[in-house]
Amino acid sequence: MPRLAVHLGLSALAAVIAASAWAAPAPWVPNTTGNVGPAPTTFNKWEAIEAPAASGASCGNGSPYRFFVNRTTKAANAKKTVIMFEGGGACWEQNACQMKGGLLGATNYNGIPTNYMSTGLALGGLITPFTSRTHPLQKVQTQSWNIVYVPYCTGDVHTGNKVATYGDADPANPITYYHRGFKNGEAVANWVGRYLPKQDQLLVTGFSAGGVGATAMYGLIRLADQPKQSAMLADSGPLFQVDRNASPEDAPSVLLHNKIRVAWGLDGDSGLASRMIATFPTAGTVDNLGSLTTGLAKVFPQDRLGYAVFQADAVFSSFSYTKFYPEIAAVPAGAKRDALLKAKWVKEIGAWVDAMKPYANTGYYIPYGRDFIKAHTLTTASFAGTGIKEANLADVGVFVDNLLDPSQPLIRAYETQRTTPNPSGIALISWINTAFYALFGI
Repeated sequence: MPRLAVHLGLSALAAVIAASAWAAPAPWVPNTTGNVGPAPTTFNKWEAIEAPAASGASCGNGSPYRFFVNRTTKAANAKKTVIMFEGGGACWEQNACQMKGGLLGATNYNGIPTNYMSTGLALGGLITPFTSRTHPLQKVQTQSWNIVYVPYCTGDVHTGNKVATYGDADPANPITYYHRGFKNGEAVANWVGRYLPKQDQLLVTGFSAGGVGATAMYGLIRLADQPKQSAMLADSGPLFQVDRNASPEDAPSVLLHNKIRVAWGLDGDSGLASRMIATFPTAGTVDNLGSLTTGLAKVFPQDRLGYAVFQADAVFSSFSYTKFYPEIAAVPAGAKRDALLKAKWVKEIGAWVDAMKPYANTGYYIPYGRDFIKAHTLTTASFAGTGIKEANLADVGVFVDNLLDPSQPLIRAYETQRTTPNPSGIALISWINTAFYALFGI
């Protein structure tokens, strides 16, 4: 009953917001002729692009937002671009927004410096094979394309548009926090449309929070760039099919979804949910954030859209459920808690996959797990350990190549044999990460 009461309270609050603030959300229109930031000047090296302050883009601490571009010198790929949205944690509390008390809090809470590609989570581009010209562990065909790296510093999985004040941990010293992920995505889309327009081939991707970002920002980038051929791969950041009025028993993520609607300003005339439906009226409904998953398929029927996630992901599921279900939070981190998380997670994956099935331009790739970062993300470090043996698929790289090949039907693979390989090449990293996450209670 307490959980249901919380759910009903959040739903009522959301309804009030809907009645008072959704007066006239405007469709999103690209701005590719105004001040969208500096033009690129270099090739084969990371170049920092600072979004203009007038765009509204910023990091959570109010510092300038920067993304990074690495243009190819390979003539045949001069009009091919991969855009990578970075992953990380999220927040709606004072401590979490300052990365205090747990790894699931806000990433890059101090902002994005100009040398971020060599000093930050990007690891010089090695964080994922998509952002390295010569990755030591993995090859992927986009490594010779133009690369745009979109850092994450707003605690809102690249979706927010709200300035919040948090003083719950220290009322005497509250912080002002800028959930500006949506504005940052706008800035990236407009810049790409101005300086890398009409690509022959475009791939928008991201991992973890960046998987949400890739889905949320795909439509904006697609409108701004107008590529000849376009694809998306959202890795381990699913927007599940969850109506705001659903019960927690039917849709476990409803408590999270209704929380972030308010905390990050997803509703209202400037919020992501209402702006996307105003821009793409046939995509779905503002009452279901998961509308974007199937909505993109309807809006861009010629594009190839792909979603990947592990069934045993114990990180994104922890973010989705632990704070909202006392019976889970009460269990110490470890195998027992992971089992509780997985029961809810797999249920939502099932509904999510069922919603995708009617759309021929949507594929999915869902192995059981791998012994790396608690089965979270398939495209960080390398693709090792992501195969689906029963479908004769060596790793998620096969899914990537399939997404980029319009002559082939899209892969739809869901592993039933429930294997958890220890991926070669990253076994030591796997052990270190497992110990690290255990230390911080995940």
